[in-house]
Amino acid sequence: MSLYGSGLMINPTSPSSAMPISHQSSALTTNYPLQADNDQLDERAWQDPELSLRDFVAGISQLAVMGVIETTGIAEAIHREIVLRPLGLLNHRYGDLWYKGISGRVYQVVKGITSIVGHSLAMGLKQYSQLMHHTKPHPLPNTLSMVVNVINGVMGDHLVSNNNPLALPMTLYGVDGHHKYTKPILSKRTGADESLSKLGNTTQTVYTNQRIKGRVIIILHGLCMGYINWQPDDDASLGRRVIKNLPASTVLYLNYNTGQRISTNGRQFSQLLEMLITQYPDITQIDLIGHSMGGLVSRSALYYGSEQQHNWVNKVQKLITLGSPHHGALLERIGDVVQQSIGKLPFAGSLAKLGDIRSMGIIDLRHGSVRDEDWQSLQTRSVLPDSERHVTPLPQHIKAYFLAGSLSEEGQASKVSDLLGDGLVNINSALGEHTTEHTLAVPKERKAVFYGVGHMSLMFDKQVLDKTVEWLVK
Repeated sequence: MSLYGSGLMINPTSPSSAMPISHQSSALTTNYPLQADNDQLDERAWQDPELSLRDFVAGISQLAVMGVIETTGIAEAIHREIVLRPLGLLNHRYGDLWYKGISGRVYQVVKGITSIVGHSLAMGLKQYSQLMHHTKPHPLPNTLSMVVNVINGVMGDHLVSNNNPLALPMTLYGVDGHHKYTKPILSKRTGADESLSKLGNTTQTVYTNQRIKGRVIIILHGLCMGYINWQPDDDASLGRRVIKNLPASTVLYLNYNTGQRISTNGRQFSQLLEMLITQYPDITQIDLIGHSMGGLVSRSALYYGSEQQHNWVNKVQKLITLGSPHHGALLERIGDVVQQSIGKLPFAGSLAKLGDIRSMGIIDLRHGSVRDEDWQSLQTRSVLPDSERHVTPLPQHIKAYFLAGSLSEEGQASKVSDLLGDGLVNINSALGEHTTEHTLAVPKERKAVFYGVGHMSLMFDKQVLDKTVEWLVK
């Protein structure tokens, strides 16, 4: 089993991407030369994509300021509605007068002062970080890393738009077969939609103890999670079971911001995989395993990789999804209905804005949207209805395997239990089954339902892992 460790940071969104590496932002790039021998590698030369305690404090501080501003805005909207609606004045004209009046100005002052305080706090933390630049940053413990994963899932797109240091870059992690640790091998900053050819001047050599070659199996987590949720250091984990049964293979974990659009993550994942096979041309086969949202990100990457004629797609032989909402998740649909209903209630309509805090990634789970076209034409934070969702078939050369969970015990299944599925995703959605052309053509023998297994348990249930490994070995 091969795997290993150093890192690559790239800056695909910078307008100065063509300038020499050494002149680019040290926060996004490394400083060692494009070509070098492993003996010349300086471990301090590359920027670790993992967050430090400094990043965590700075990010949480920014979120606190954002929270005050957002809460003030909602309070103002409710106040405006209570005052103007009974008078029949809740319209654009009187709304403008509100903002020019005493109440409107008071709210603007509150938000303005909060912004100033937040900016001052951010500058202070930045100066502190610069003073501490030469000291080794303290890495986040796993518990705080899991908190960051949840924050990314809930509001990851907001983190990106506000340049919050908590926004996670997309990173591939490897598992050393002899030591229980993981290290990043490739990383890609969020917000990139440029083609790989435009990334040539900003990519850098990845240094590893041994070349990655042969069969590579990449494992993707779901919403509000990260690669550490797979417990890669546990001998009973999926990754280590794969290594045990396929010792010649390489196992990688993808870590990504689950609050971004699924199609955005799909594009980035496709570009990252193209970089991977360019860096390691001896890779002969790629298999993808995705839990929940991870399966949708994999499908999105396959779609955009095929569209952009990326070479990595031709190396993919198997796609395995565990509880992935290929046709949507019931809870997000319920949440949308509740938000729309609240929005129609007098004096409570402004409370519906609270629903806008949830991330685009969560919204995409409503119908399992994996393409830009499923949301680009909309003016609001939403997705097209299921009837207008764009068909996204699987590449014909790939063998897909879909696995679903059910909270009910075997022999006690009913229409209600099938609808509830594993508690988050119903069985039909997890198996890719639909009443229209959206049905994903996967043979019955490559589908499985496990009863008495909830959504999160799909990552660790022994029978589920046995079936996953069985499909890989076939």
